[in-house]
Amino acid sequence: MKFTRGGLLIIQLFFVFQLCNAKLVILEEDNWEQMLTGEWMVEFYAPWCPACRALEPVWKDFASWSDDLGIKVGQVDVTTAPGLSGRFMVTALPTIYHVKDGVFRQYRGSRDKEEFISFIEDKRWEAIEEIPSWKAPSSVQMSLVSGFFKLSMLLRNVHTHITETHGIPYWGSYLLFALATIVIGAVLGLFLVFVIDCFYPSKIPARQNVQQTVETKDEQEEDDGEIIDENESEGEDEVDTNADEPEEAKLPEDQSSSSDVRKRRTRKAD
Repeated sequence: MKFTRGGLLIIQLFFVFQLCNAKLVILEEDNWEQMLTGEWMVEFYAPWCPACRALEPVWKDFASWSDDLGIKVGQVDVTTAPGLSGRFMVTALPTIYHVKDGVFRQYRGSRDKEEFISFIEDKRWEAIEEIPSWKAPSSVQMSLVSGFFKLSMLLRNVHTHITETHGIPYWGSYLLFALATIVIGAVLGLFLVFVIDCFYPSKIPARQNVQQTVETKDEQEEDDGEIIDENESEGEDEVDTNADEPEEAKLPEDQSSSSDVRKRRTRKAD
């Protein structure tokens, strides 16, 4: 069987394509943790991204050099693995990470094969600052972020299904989500109240005791007020009596003085 030059070229390109695909590791939600061991170069892309499409042949060609460089080259489709885009905080596409034994660094160089190869051979990744530990994809907080991204993608798929399959308008879908949010919030609130009552039951007798103590204090204050009023009234009476006494005491003195004057006057006359 004879092949033309064009047929041989197509066959060679096919085998090269298969070889590149064999070297390129597709990472998803269930196998992404294998990048935590060894040295990796990982690209995050989306099929609809024009820059990702332009990088695709270069990245596959770079993956064919992975054995010579002693690394592994991976690829993550954020449309099928939204949790990984949240775990790695992917805000632009394409995003490339260098991983060395679980330590992550973001690659920001030019996107060509020679630059990728020299980045690995010259160990230029050592000059790049590491991703902080609190933003590490394997941390607990980033796992929570990954869960929120999965939930958002699920809600988006539900919204698309409602609007496209059932023909419900967008405002109707938003209304359904709002009602579901209110119902879920009410149920969660009741559940939290139930849990709080189980661990921290309300103490009604203590409240009654507080009310009784408050009432007794009010009664004591009223009694004290009455006593003070009585004391004030008694003090006023004493003041009045004391005020009258000097006047009565002065009268005899005046009278005695007047009688002495009369006696003296009569004696002078004699």
